[in-house]
Amino acid sequence: MAIQALRADASHIDIIAPLFDAYRVFYRQPTHLPQSRDFIAERIVRDESVIFIAVDSDGAALGFVQMFPTFSSIDAHRTWLLGDLFTTPDARGKGVGTLLMNTARDFARLSGAKGMTLETATDNFSAQRLYESLGYVRDGGYYTYCLDLHQG
Repeated sequence: MAIQALRADASHIDIIAPLFDAYRVFYRQPTHLPQSRDFIAERIVRDESVIFIAVDSDGAALGFVQMFPTFSSIDAHRTWLLGDLFTTPDARGKGVGTLLMNTARDFARLSGAKGMTLETATDNFSAQRLYESLGYVRDGGYYTYCLDLHQG
């Protein structure tokens, strides 16, 4: 099966939306396809993220990766936050995740970025293995803190 990664544009929104919705469900969010579609459409239309989609030779979507630009004040350089990586269950173990991660890395490198960061759930062991196999190192020097602004 020939697989390629394409940079998504507005013509890909309806292909990515179900994948993004499945990604959110994976992270224990309720399915909500219209919300997922709106979120992806807004990121693409506003040029607020870079999304690569993996497709097979028939054009079927196998997965996606979404990156957000950010900057490091300490390093005084651009970095990329790899916010989302998802592959369909049928595509897992077939190199789709690796293709998407390497495509994201190559894009970041070409943009002149100093590096890439990502987060994953502590129990997402398959993703952790993938990231570590690609040279990502778990940060032991910083804690991540979150402030929920939607609390009642």
